[in-house]
Amino acid sequence: MSFSATTKEELARLSERKSCCALAELAALVRMDGTLQISSNQEYALNVTTENAAVARKIYRLAKTILGGQVDIVVRRKLRLRKNNSYLVKIYPRGVEDLRCFGLLDENHQIQPGIAKELVKHRCDQKAYLRGAFLAGGSINNPEGTYHLEIITNDPSHADALCRLINKFQLSAKVSTRKHWYVVYIKESEHIVEFLGLIGAHHALLEFENVRVFKDVRNQVNRLVNCETANLNKTVDAAVRQMENIELLKDTVGLAALPPALLEIARLRIEYPDASLKELGEMLQPKVGKSGVNHRLRKIDEWADKIRDRTRTIERGE
Repeated sequence: MSFSATTKEELARLSERKSCCALAELAALVRMDGTLQISSNQEYALNVTTENAAVARKIYRLAKTILGGQVDIVVRRKLRLRKNNSYLVKIYPRGVEDLRCFGLLDENHQIQPGIAKELVKHRCDQKAYLRGAFLAGGSINNPEGTYHLEIITNDPSHADALCRLINKFQLSAKVSTRKHWYVVYIKESEHIVEFLGLIGAHHALLEFENVRVFKDVRNQVNRLVNCETANLNKTVDAAVRQMENIELLKDTVGLAALPPALLEIARLRIEYPDASLKELGEMLQPKVGKSGVNHRLRKIDEWADKIRDRTRTIERGE
């Protein structure tokens, strides 16, 4: 089961403590996945479709709790692609007032754009509405991959309203288009964690955090290993170059021609080719710091470069 599916399973099992929260959550589910059916005798039916059985059960439970009237579930078997079951929850509002209650119609009985303010007056209602919206059209990437949470809707005004509602909690949500869909998304891992906490997905939050911490530690270890490897390669390359220069001086002018300080560090480098600058400095009497050792070795490099330049000049016959 995907991380999105397990998150929705957890959210679908949550019980609503307040009637206002239950209404807000159901209103979001209806707004996201529902269609309004009007019969010839002006009877209404809200058809809410989902492929998640747990979400279908929650819609049924919320509708029975809030309306107390007839609610039906129809299970359909898809014949194409993955052939998953599709669940149609039919809710029968008692009239226009119930439709206004769900935030579908305004006071003039016109289609309500965005989110009705009455549904999200309180902080708990706002969280419940976001929970319903995520259950209906949300998804979240497995935290092992890239961090991404989104809610998809086909209504641009509802997408903008959802984005504004999420950003009341300072979660930096944005809206983009994908073909004929409108996507409200969050990218920052910290904000995704906060969103999961807001909508009540605490087990998913802990799992997300565990994976995120593990990834952060692993990435930090990899960075340290890469840094150490780069430093080691740099040290080895420098030591090889220093040994070549000392051997060149030994074969040409002789090490005895070097000043005492350079002669001492040259002999130590020959004896300890793998030692670091710090280790070489501690072997000197008196001890010398890394910068001092590096200065002496650079002087040896300069001597060797001068000998190479002189040799090239002689070879060219100048």
